[in-house]
Amino acid sequence: MMIKRLTRGSALLALLLVLAGCAVGPTYERPAAATPAAFKEAALPASEAGSWKPAEPSEDALRGAWWKVFGDEGLNQLEEEAQRANQDLQAAAARLTQARALQREARSGFFPSLDAGFGPNRQRPSAVSQGLPDGTPTSPVTTWRAQGTVSYEADLFGRVASTADAATADAQQSEALYRSVLLALQADVATTYFLVREQDAESRLYHQTVKLRTETLQLIQRRYDAGDISELDLARAKAELASAQSEALGIDRRRATAEHALAVLLGRAPSDFTMPPQPIEKVALSIPAGLPSTLLERRPDIAAAERAMAAANARIGAAKSAFFPRLDITGAFGYESSDLGNLFQWSSRTFLLGPLVGAALSMPIFDGGRRQAGLDRARAVYEEDVAVYRQTVLNAFREVEDNLANLRILADQTKAQDAAVEAAARAAKLSHTQYREGSISYLDVIEADRSVLLQQRVSVQLSGEQARSAVGLIRAIGGGWENPVPPDQVAAK
Repeated sequence: MMIKRLTRGSALLALLLVLAGCAVGPTYERPAAATPAAFKEAALPASEAGSWKPAEPSEDALRGAWWKVFGDEGLNQLEEEAQRANQDLQAAAARLTQARALQREARSGFFPSLDAGFGPNRQRPSAVSQGLPDGTPTSPVTTWRAQGTVSYEADLFGRVASTADAATADAQQSEALYRSVLLALQADVATTYFLVREQDAESRLYHQTVKLRTETLQLIQRRYDAGDISELDLARAKAELASAQSEALGIDRRRATAEHALAVLLGRAPSDFTMPPQPIEKVALSIPAGLPSTLLERRPDIAAAERAMAAANARIGAAKSAFFPRLDITGAFGYESSDLGNLFQWSSRTFLLGPLVGAALSMPIFDGGRRQAGLDRARAVYEEDVAVYRQTVLNAFREVEDNLANLRILADQTKAQDAAVEAAARAAKLSHTQYREGSISYLDVIEADRSVLLQQRVSVQLSGEQARSAVGLIRAIGGGWENPVPPDQVAAK
């Protein structure tokens, strides 16, 4: 008899193990996305064509202090401060911690649940429950119980495994999103920093202009007082000075707004942060040929979109498993006595096994289409995530193309603008000489001065645009091109 029981038990165990391997979820494969063989704006010599290579996912590696390529110690300090105190980054880190906790919670389904309890129970049973006629008096009974319970779901068709896989992919997505927030923060700090410096350069330019126009007005005033010129020239000189003063104040206003934005990125109140004036200079950045070929390996938003697909795919498996039987194994063992002093005697022991030798096998029959609706929804969510992933890839390539084009064209535009500034300055110098000689009117001098100011301002703006485009390119490729930091140094872990 004992041999027969062992044989039956072994057969049942083998059957459960076979069923546990019958996962019904679809195998995840990363969907194809439209990726060009090369960037249109990255014209490479034939000798460098081999620098393009297939993507090898490396989104789990930090990109290092990429902003140091600008060689700006002020920017370096601001970047470090922002990573310590920015509230959006701290919120992203908290979301990552939540996702990892949910992952551990989902993985707990692989293990049995064990609980223990102790306490009294006082009950007065009815006469009917005791097999006595109605109206028969019964006495209340106090029962003391101490027991442990165990429950376990045999993962017959992969529901627990699919749920755990989805939670794991969600945690990986949250980590990629954290990296995306970190990269965005670093880029925003650099962009805003260069914007403030651009405003400083414009402010310096306009304050110099105000000084020169003040001196010019004094000269015009003396000539007017001497009767050499009419009041029209004097009025024009005053108007030009007031206009320059107004523009200078407008630049100061925009500079203050940019400085406040930078303070918030640093996790500080605007009143607690002041950035000393530091006019921007031309940014010279050497971009290695073929660098953007690593785009799909490094973009954290692409990694997040891909992990969202993986999670959605796993949830399809969990939704499918709802159509199949579910096996819950339960049991309890303990002591039960009417007297607390006798509770832990061996004769007071008790145990409970669920139906089917400690197992409850439930089979779904009819639910009005609820499970099918859940499966349809899971599949639709996956299709949505596939579309989002492919669109994210396309946007990434567009951003790289945009910034490569910006840097390429800005380099040529800056050269042309330098020539324009030089020519305008020469024209202004000649106009002042001719005005003093009386060969031209003061209106010609005004136009020449305006042209110089305009060309100088455009030159400053191009310098700022170059810096921001360089930051934009670094952000578009997922980080700088220096050696990455090992994954075990991620601050969020």
